[in-house]
Amino acid sequence: MTALSARAAYRLWAPHYDAETAVSYLEDQTVAELAVPTRGSRLLDAGCGTARRLRDTGATLSAGVDLTPEMLDRAHGDALISAADVRALPFSSKTFDVVWCRLVIGHVPDPAPAYAELARVCRSGGVVVVSDICSQAVTAGHRRTFRDAAGTVHEVEHFLHTLEVQERVARDAGLELEVRRDGVVGPCVERFYHEAGRLDAYTAQLGFPIVVALSWRKRAA
Repeated sequence: MTALSARAAYRLWAPHYDAETAVSYLEDQTVAELAVPTRGSRLLDAGCGTARRLRDTGATLSAGVDLTPEMLDRAHGDALISAADVRALPFSSKTFDVVWCRLVIGHVPDPAPAYAELARVCRSGGVVVVSDICSQAVTAGHRRTFRDAAGTVHEVEHFLHTLEVQERVARDAGLELEVRRDGVVGPCVERFYHEAGRLDAYTAQLGFPIVVALSWRKRAA
């Protein structure tokens, strides 16, 4: 199976992207464990897809950017959305209290420019949340895949960025790691394996980490 670029893949995925998967559900639960409050904040979701995560956050300002117009065409809610690359965010410096970059960083070959932009638009003392498929899962052969409207399975291009690499580029951008949470396969995602007829895979992967969520604090200037 040849991996598609993120832009090409998400164009095909857009019509069905809001349907929850084991990875997206586990990622959402893992990010929630970071306990980063959004109520009353200025919140950016960099790589927002259909902006579904920006609904019901309680933020006073919600904004989202995504590389794929087909995703943004399916966005609903009150968030301000625009097409942009996470490596060139169309916002002034120190605009947001909380910045999300969820299941995106692995789609860029070099994480340094993305981290620099995430840090730039975050205020001093603010929080940047980054999640991705964890390196253990990638090393074990886990891939991000999806089915298009015709039922064909596609793989999305993904680059492995270890925690050590991310800590280095984040530190260079003015960020310090505060909290890490790993999302492991367990009862909360069993139903997705069951619906896919993959209970054998669930048994094999039980307790194995699939996603990682990182909370970074922006150092005071």
